[in-house]
Amino acid sequence: MLPWLLVFSALSLQVWGESSVLVSEMLLGDYCMPPVVSPAGAPAMVSRSTWGSRPLSCRARLSPPVPYLITEQLTGMECQEQSVCSQLLRGLQSHSVHAKGWCDLAFNFLVGDDGRVYEGVGWDVHGLHTQGYNNVSLGIAFFGSRIGSSPSPAALSAAEDLISSAIQNGHLSPRYIQPHLLKEEICLGSQHPVIPSKACPNIIPRSAWEARETHCPPMSLPAKYAVIIHTAGVGCNVSTDCLLRIRGIQSFHMDRRDFCDIGYHFLIGQDGGVYEGLGWSSQGSHTYGYNDIALGIAFMGNFVEKPPNAAALEAAQDLIQCAVAKGYLAPNYLLLGHSDVVDTLSPGQALYSIIRTWPHFKH
Repeated sequence: MLPWLLVFSALSLQVWGESSVLVSEMLLGDYCMPPVVSPAGAPAMVSRSTWGSRPLSCRARLSPPVPYLITEQLTGMECQEQSVCSQLLRGLQSHSVHAKGWCDLAFNFLVGDDGRVYEGVGWDVHGLHTQGYNNVSLGIAFFGSRIGSSPSPAALSAAEDLISSAIQNGHLSPRYIQPHLLKEEICLGSQHPVIPSKACPNIIPRSAWEARETHCPPMSLPAKYAVIIHTAGVGCNVSTDCLLRIRGIQSFHMDRRDFCDIGYHFLIGQDGGVYEGLGWSSQGSHTYGYNDIALGIAFMGNFVEKPPNAAALEAAQDLIQCAVAKGYLAPNYLLLGHSDVVDTLSPGQALYSIIRTWPHFKH
């Protein structure tokens, strides 16, 4: 049995009731490097047409092989046979499209306690299961399980076969990473609806890019400034490339520039990922005179002529909002471009023109 199958995070969808469940996600600092998977038979697959799906309207494509695997456990959708699972799946799809406004189901595949794999959006399309990972991961949901219980042996076996098949057919990297996501469920009564604040982005930890252990001076928190930087050089739009890029930046900063660590608190990839550099609590080495009072947020790449893509820009804005909400950045912070305080081309004119329109920019 694959090790990741021993850890599940419950995601209650309560599709049929009046109450809703809001889920906030926090990335824990570990990941799974699975052993080589031995050949296995293809799982019993129930196609979209077989379970009665509406036509697929999602258009965003995955670039295989993806480096991440996300698993969820759904509750309130118990089923032991294909006809019941199919009926529940049609209801879940309708809820996803009409109530949530999504283009389809959130997951690439779903696994029932009947031991069958049900095709969600399939191998080639972005899911909508995990903010920050949808474009670089396969999302697999176990449904038909009760809170506190594990999926059936048949479901676990089917999932193992599905993942083996994904690796063998080039959809999932053999060295895939599985972030362990902690789901904090907050149940809200239907009589008092609450609109949640925007969730913090998933932050990919230092352990994922195999950071060297370092000891830098502590930050003075909350920071008074957020400084937007670009790293120059080559960018990245695939998560595995971003991990290698960050490790190279750390080595350059420490070995060539004699910094105590990588210079930036966080780095943003064109994959839409937020990568932990120094993290919240240590001083950076990004902007002389501001390192102990400013969070340094670096976009990976050169943005003199062309700006970062929408996913990267959104990730950075979410990170800044998160920093304020968590008390790491003062509510009255000032936003600066690197070139505002240092004689440099960073963050690049194309990116600078965009951040000038963001809240708190120091005019």
